[in-house]
Amino acid sequence: MTHTPHTPTHTAMRQSPLAGPAEGLLGFAGVLLVVAGVWHALTGIAALLNDNLYLSTPDYVYALDLTGWGWGHLVLGALVVLAGAGVLMGPTWGRILGIAVVVLSLVANFLFLPRYPMWSLALIAVDLAVLWALATRLVSRDEP
Repeated sequence: MTHTPHTPTHTAMRQSPLAGPAEGLLGFAGVLLVVAGVWHALTGIAALLNDNLYLSTPDYVYALDLTGWGWGHLVLGALVVLAGAGVLMGPTWGRILGIAVVVLSLVANFLFLPRYPMWSLALIAVDLAVLWALATRLVSRDEP
């Protein structure tokens, strides 16, 4: 049997049944990473410009001054946006970078809970959705 342009290739026939939904999950994860990165940056800018915006918690184990939190969120926001762009481009390294950065974001938001609980919980929810979408895509990947 000769290969014609209309004959499906072996790799096309081996495509995972989750390829369609999983591709949609990658777009979902990439866009949410960009949004979460912008939110982190806004959190950082607010912490740098207005110390009275966030709660002060005495004797908090992970206490940093708000300038430290502000710079941390600003840098993390830039990393999260870059990871989102990497995920949207589609290579495997983008998904792996996305997972690594979203784990950092989860930790940062957990540690920031006493300062701004509802905002941190919202970002944790977004991070968990992104982590699920990226992990689902890595697992459903069917490469030869």
